[in-house]
Amino acid sequence: MSGKHIYIYSPSSAVRDKAAFRRGIKRLQAQGHEVEVDPDALATHMRFAGDDATRLAAIGRAAASGADVALISRGGYGLTRLLPALPYKAIAKAVERGTQFVGLSDFTAFQSAVLARTGTTTWAGPALGEDFGVEGEPDEILQACFDDLLAGQGEGAGWRLPAAEAEPGDRVRTVRGTLWGGNLSILAALAGTPWLPVVDKGVLFIEDVHEHPYRVERMLTQLLYAGVLGRQKAIVFGHFTRYKPAPHDRGYKLATVVDWLRGQVKATVLTGLPFGHVPTKVLLPVGAPVELAVDGRDAFVVWGHRD
Repeated sequence: MSGKHIYIYSPSSAVRDKAAFRRGIKRLQAQGHEVEVDPDALATHMRFAGDDATRLAAIGRAAASGADVALISRGGYGLTRLLPALPYKAIAKAVERGTQFVGLSDFTAFQSAVLARTGTTTWAGPALGEDFGVEGEPDEILQACFDDLLAGQGEGAGWRLPAAEAEPGDRVRTVRGTLWGGNLSILAALAGTPWLPVVDKGVLFIEDVHEHPYRVERMLTQLLYAGVLGRQKAIVFGHFTRYKPAPHDRGYKLATVVDWLRGQVKATVLTGLPFGHVPTKVLLPVGAPVELAVDGRDAFVVWGHRD
C-alpha cells in the first residue's frame, strides 16, 4: 500500500500527552504516510484544544485538506459545544471527495450530528495519541483495520461471542440495518436534540469508559424512554472499561445491565464487540448499511456489498 495523506487535528480536549502525540506522528510517518498537522493541534484554552472558534476552524481545515484520512488527536470533551456551527456541507463534500473522518469517544457527537444532518458516513476508530502514540507497537488488529481503510479494502469485522449468546445448532441469525452509535454518554446527552440521528431498524453499537454499570443502565434507560432503543434491530455492546465495582453493588454488574436490557427491547442484544477505549479495536462505518450475522459463537458485521 502506498503512503496516504493523514490530517491530524484536535476538535475536543487539549493534548496533554505531547510525547504520545509525537510518537503517533512519527509512527504514521514511518509507515510511509504524509502526516499534516493542523496548526492549532496543540492549542490550549482551559480544558479544550483552543476556544470554540479555534476548534471549528480546525475542523474546517480538516475538511478542506484533501487528506485521505482526517484523524483526531484525542477525544475528551468539547464537540457538543460546536454542533450548531459545524460546517456540515464542507464535511459532506470532503467525504464525497474521499476524506474519511476517523475518531472515537467525544467524536461520537461529531459523527452523530453529521449523520443526522447530512446522512454522511464517518468512521469510528482510533485516535492519534491513544492508539498510534502508544509505547511499543499499536495493536495488530487495529493497525490491520486502519490499513484496510486506507487501502479501501475494509469490508467487515468479526468477534467471538460469550457462550450464552451463541445460536443453537446450525441456525444463523442475520440482521440488516444502518450501523450507528459510539460512546454511550454522548449518545444519551444528545437525546432530544437535533443532533441525534433518527435511525429506524438500525444496528446500534455502544461503548464507554469510567462509567459504572448503574450509570450505563441509567443512560440506556434514557434512550429507551426516548424511543431510541425500541427502533433498533440490534444493540451491540463494545467494551465498558476503567470502572470499579463497589461493595454496595452486591452482585450488580455490567452483565446485569445487559440482561435487564434484553427484557426491555425486542432487538437482538450482543456483547463483546472489539471497540471502545481498548487497544484492540476495529473500525466501523457510522451511517453505513450493514449485515450483522451470528453463526454459533461467531459474530460478523459486514458492509460495502449488499445483495
